Order: sequence, then structure tokens, then C-alpha cells
Amino acid sequence: MRERFRWGILGTAGIAVKTIKAIQTGGCGELVAIASRDLDKSNDWACEHGIPLAFDSYDAMLKSGEVDLIYNPLPNSLHAKWTIKALRAGHCVLCEKPIALNAAEAQAIADAAEETGLHVAEAFMYRFHPQFQRAAELIESGVIGKVSTLYSCFTFMNDDPNANLLSKEMGGGALMDVGCYCVDFSRLIAGCEPVRVSALEARKEVDETMLGLLEFPNGVLAQFETSIANFERHGAIINGTEGSIELFSPWVSGEKNANIICRREGQAPEIITVEPANSYYLQAAEFCRVANGEGGPTRPITHAVLNMKVIDALFASCRESRVVEIN
Repeated sequence: MRERFRWGILGTAGIAVKTIKAIQTGGCGELVAIASRDLDKSNDWACEHGIPLAFDSYDAMLKSGEVDLIYNPLPNSLHAKWTIKALRAGHCVLCEKPIALNAAEAQAIADAAEETGLHVAEAFMYRFHPQFQRAAELIESGVIGKVSTLYSCFTFMNDDPNANLLSKEMGGGALMDVGCYCVDFSRLIAGCEPVRVSALEARKEVDETMLGLLEFPNGVLAQFETSIANFERHGAIINGTEGSIELFSPWVSGEKNANIICRREGQAPEIITVEPANSYYLQAAEFCRVANGEGGPTRPITHAVLNMKVIDALFASCRESRVVEIN
């Protein structure tokens, strides 16, 4: 077992900044290297973020012997390729969501992890915020009765015409960029996998807005809204036979209190405040714990494969204008 891991980062994506800070300040190891196909860009990032080593290719860093763990925030189209390469080079990998472009690629990652015996995780940091533990406790206590329906939304207005999320080749679009949170949340709360899905989209090169429905075998129905072309909104509601639980900042709570409202028939709404927590640090801490052989992950890589299976079905529903059954 290691006392301290050495982390390396693939690429210089802006999404990596919060994870970089979590690694550097949270006691989750030491960030020692960054790789880019442009050495000048690698050097600039290394200087800006206090990273000792800069490489001019991803392969060079993977083969350097200077890193133990890899964080992969590359464009979605490169997640599977470089996660698998990193695993086969002997590194555990924390890969940004979504884990791959589709379920087949996600399964290839899972197969590589099994072959190498190395840990790989999908970076859905939102799951680690304690507000979800509190919501689970409320559900378990029965205060809202039996969970019946779920609603979630994650929308924002993209103002960058050159963003990767507008590129079909890069794996962009609303569902892949932020709607994947809503899908994962629905599965997390329902506690099982959906059997049927349907969706509608507003599409240009990629899906810019999507409305989706998921049907679960335990009777739970989930609805979500996602967009990269609408006013920014974040939210999730868990409805039950006797009440509801509403989370106002489920995806990116930041370093501030997270408020939950529990509503029950005939009673005044109860506001529950969950103290601030750094989801990125908690995610990195679990990743290091599992990589060090200290127990298993809360969500193994098989969950990422299943999430992509649902996303595949939602895209199929849009293409074919029908309800899609998931086997």
C-alpha cells in the first residue's frame, strides 16, 4: 500500500481545475505531471497550477514511470481510448463523465479494468455530497412514503461557438454533457435499472435540448430536462406517496450549504440544511482509497456501463421516435 500517490492529468481541459485543486489541497496524493499534445500548453498549465512535470504527449507521461494515478478529462470521444491505454500502462484511472461515447466503449473499459486488476471510476462527483446521504436517510425513514416519481433538470446556455460540446465528433450535446447527471440520479434514487425509456430532442449538429422519461421495474417513473441552449437551472425532486424531497443544488453545490426541502401532507415544509462539502475532494479521496486496496468503490464501473446503456437507449428513442425497451 502507498502512503501517497502521484497523479498525472491527460490534457488541459478547463473542467480539470476543480479536481486539480482537490488533489493538491485535500491530501489525496500529489499532482506531479500534466500531458498535452502541445508542450507549450503543458508548460503553461504546469506553471499556472504548480505541477512539476510537463509532457508533450499522453503516451510519454503514461510510460514515464513518474505517475501512479491518471485523471482523464479529455473530450468525450477520447475517454475510452486513453482510459484503456492508461490501464494497460499500469495506472488506475479517474475518468470524467460520461465514461465513454456508448455502452460498448464503456464495457471495453470495464473489461480492461478486469484484465489489469486496476481501479477505474467515472467522475460523477455530485454523488459524494452528503446531501444525497441525507436524502437517502429521509427516503429510508419513510417520511415521504413510497418513492413514485422523480424529476431532475440540468440546463445552461452555452456561449462558446467553438466548444467541444457542440461537436458530434467530440461526443458533445446536452445529454452527454449534463443530462448524464439526470440519468445517473434517476437510477441512483430508483435503486434499479430502467426497463423502458423515451425522449424528445431539439437538435442541430448535436442535441441542444432533451426531455426524457425512464420507467423502472419497481414502478418508479423519472422525468428529466437537459439543455445547453436554455437558461441555467439545476434541481431534483423525489416524489413519494406521502410527500416529496427537493434538492436545489444537486449537481454542483460548491463550498456552501445545501438546502433540502421535505414536504408532507398537512405539515409545514421542513428546510434541512446540509453543511458545505467539497465533492471533488471526497471523490478523489475515495478513488485513492480504492486504488490503495482499502475496500471497494461505492459505485463500481459496472454502474457506468449501465448508465451509458440508458443513454444509448435515449438517443435511439430520439432517432426512431418510439419508446425503447432496455434488456
